[in-house]
Amino acid sequence: MVDREAGPPSLPDDWPAKPELSLSLNGMGCFDWDLGSGLLHLDRVALQIFDLTDEDYDGTRAQILERLPPGERARLDSVVGAAIRGGGEDYGAYFRVRRRDGTLRWTHSQGSVRRDGNGRPRRLIGIVRDATQELADSMARLEIDEERRRRTTVVEGATAALAHARTVQDVIDVLKESGGLEHLGATSMVMGLLDSGRIHLVAEGPPGSFVPGTRVTRVDEEYPMSEVIRTLSPRFIETADDFATSYSGLWPHISHLGITSAAYLPLVAQGRPIGAVGLLYGDKTGFTTEDRNLLVALGSSIAQSLQRAVLFEQEHDLAEGLQQAMLPRRIPAVPGAEIAVRYRSARLGRDIGGDWYDIIPLPGGRVGAVIGDVQGHDTDAAAVMGQLRIVLRAYAAEGHTPATVMARASVFLHELDTDRFATCVYAEVDLATGVVRMVRAGHVDPMIRDTDGSCRRLPAEGGLPLGLSAEFGRLDYPVNTVELDPGQTLVLYTDGLVELPGADLDEGMQRLAGLIAGGPRHLQELADQLCEVVDERGGEDDVAVLLLRRRGAYAGRAGGRLQQHVGQNDSEALSSARHMVRAAVRAWGAGDRSDDIELVADELITNSLTHTDGGAIVTVRVLPGAQRRLRVEVEDRSSALPRIRDASVSGVSGRGLVLVDALSAEWGVESRGSGKCVWSEFVVSARPERDA
Repeated sequence: MVDREAGPPSLPDDWPAKPELSLSLNGMGCFDWDLGSGLLHLDRVALQIFDLTDEDYDGTRAQILERLPPGERARLDSVVGAAIRGGGEDYGAYFRVRRRDGTLRWTHSQGSVRRDGNGRPRRLIGIVRDATQELADSMARLEIDEERRRRTTVVEGATAALAHARTVQDVIDVLKESGGLEHLGATSMVMGLLDSGRIHLVAEGPPGSFVPGTRVTRVDEEYPMSEVIRTLSPRFIETADDFATSYSGLWPHISHLGITSAAYLPLVAQGRPIGAVGLLYGDKTGFTTEDRNLLVALGSSIAQSLQRAVLFEQEHDLAEGLQQAMLPRRIPAVPGAEIAVRYRSARLGRDIGGDWYDIIPLPGGRVGAVIGDVQGHDTDAAAVMGQLRIVLRAYAAEGHTPATVMARASVFLHELDTDRFATCVYAEVDLATGVVRMVRAGHVDPMIRDTDGSCRRLPAEGGLPLGLSAEFGRLDYPVNTVELDPGQTLVLYTDGLVELPGADLDEGMQRLAGLIAGGPRHLQELADQLCEVVDERGGEDDVAVLLLRRRGAYAGRAGGRLQQHVGQNDSEALSSARHMVRAAVRAWGAGDRSDDIELVADELITNSLTHTDGGAIVTVRVLPGAQRRLRVEVEDRSSALPRIRDASVSGVSGRGLVLVDALSAEWGVESRGSGKCVWSEFVVSARPERDA
């Protein structure tokens, strides 16, 4: 209340400013603050906003500020002070006022600064109004807009995620696991695919919701999914009563799930229904127009993704079936070996590749092992693979050497009407001796798992991939000869097993060696585990695996026979022949005669290559009979017979046949058509060594 008895302060003639009737009728109060005297005039409406009466109010700004919480007081002072000192003409601020009952009400104040001719501030005139309801309405609108944006974002996010779904299960996982259902308010989802007039359930609802007899249903049955497929229109079930009334046959089976509403959407792609999806709600009744529009948009995205997924699976199954038809139907039982093979197609690609494996039984207790990969990931790659597998198998069965088999296969691929090439490893394994003659055409190196479980890479010199070697005229494939001891496992595989995202080939091979070393002893289990690892990391390439373990108990056939051709100046073939002889005398139990036999065989081979123009054929075999004998034969195309010569004391030649004569039980020369055969026999009393 203003003190009326004190002398009147010096006030402007028009003070206080007169409020307009329209302002008071709209709940707006007026104030006039004279900065010189400090008096602050409030009209009746303004006093009501601050919860004051004319008798209570003393006309000062300090009393008004007492009605504001400290934080609000400081904020209002800051805004008003900035307008006065900063040369501004007006200001506006929202602040809270504490009423007598302790409640807080939002208030809005807007004022104008009056200045004198020199620009000094003299008065502050403005309005105040209660803004509590205004801000509440604004916040409600913001929340509605935020909810609308959130739900729209959920649909957009689900649509983006669905674009990457490759399979039907991928689509289901995106909807269930991305949080989309929860953000849309749904508690669970059901989905069915239409096939030949029947709906096949591919995604069930919440646990315990499966209704017997609904795994496959007809379109004409009284179920929500059947209805939306028939009508091609969504069905929004507003309440539990609506559900119970509309689908009396289904409701008793699901009433215990607490479903309060549901939205069933037809899945339509290219103008035809492909299925239906149902979203089930547990705390929602009714659907707004906006709800319905969002769900229909989501249904359209799901339909497009499902159509792509179904086509992908159909094409992939067709291509995979073609590839499986190209692979061997069965792996033959091979005496002396344990074999495991596996093929895994890439689930992240639409088509399959040209990976293959093969096992080829060969004469003389030998077996051919093949692993290969045709360039590309499509049905053409699978078709080329099938032809190449058959051709390579035929060349090997004809008895050609591994190098010849690979060279002829390369020429065949080059002459096909295709631009594909292929990598391959062909290994010819003699299970009696353990000698492995191997050729590599641009493929990854094999590995060997030792009897103690350790695994090591088997570096093998190689040539160009099949097709490319023929195109560039480089058909000379080097033959790598190694020995596979009883219990050791030869590991052949394609690059999909060692390719890792962000890692080079060496890292992948080191990881594979660790997996093999730590894997199961049983070959079938080991092969399964290797493929499971690829499945877990989601490989983008096909994988073929061939594991061949030499059994220790196998000693070959009675009268076993090994043969190797050695050309002039062919150091690799000479080394391979020496490997063959060494492995044979070990496997066939030569005992303490091993060194003698190897020395004689080396002498006979050297003589043949030194004194004749052509190559030599080296044969090692066990002669049947009561007295076990091992015979080494070296055949060439020269008819000149060797003879023992006396060597001088200082001579460097002439001692070869002397050694042969001294170390052999018997030796001799036989005419063989256009050439001759020099042979040497050794009595071998011991039985072949066997691995425990």
